[in-house]
Amino acid sequence: MRAIRLASAVLLGATALTFSAPAAMAKDTDITPFGFSVLPSTVAAGGQVALLLERNHGGCRGSATVTSAVLDTVIIPPHKSYATAVVDWDARPGSVFRVTFTCDGVSGSTRVTIAGGRPDGPTPMPLHPDRGVHAGEGGSSIAGFDLKELGMGAALITGSIGAAYYFSRRRPGEDDA
Repeated sequence: MRAIRLASAVLLGATALTFSAPAAMAKDTDITPFGFSVLPSTVAAGGQVALLLERNHGGCRGSATVTSAVLDTVIIPPHKSYATAVVDWDARPGSVFRVTFTCDGVSGSTRVTIAGGRPDGPTPMPLHPDRGVHAGEGGSSIAGFDLKELGMGAALITGSIGAAYYFSRRRPGEDDA
């Protein structure tokens, strides 16, 4: 009977640990010492995109190389934080392509989606380099975590460990059933 209680307590603890893993861990993002983005993230074939690089925290000091199957390779010089590129005209609408930023030996990637239709002329650029770029959490170890989520996870883990300890310490004569 004691083995059943112990197994139940272990299973309860394992379940609590599984469900307390934050959903942020499932995101498809790369953690880099620099921020990056492609604007707009959905663009028509033949359209123009802005390749933005956040250098504020010194995470990217040298030249940055931006590569993708749907863009020509672009080099962003050390003194600039953006560049522009034109999406290939033959890109199939609905396709999603990976865009990789590499700087100082570190790489991170994001995605660009090809929209339907073709642009009539150059795409206006949503670029404001003087205002800066919001491009991620900058590699912070708690980036994207909510204090409420962390507290609930800690309470769940503490409760499951307490229940496991209680059930493992009960004596055989203490059964109510």
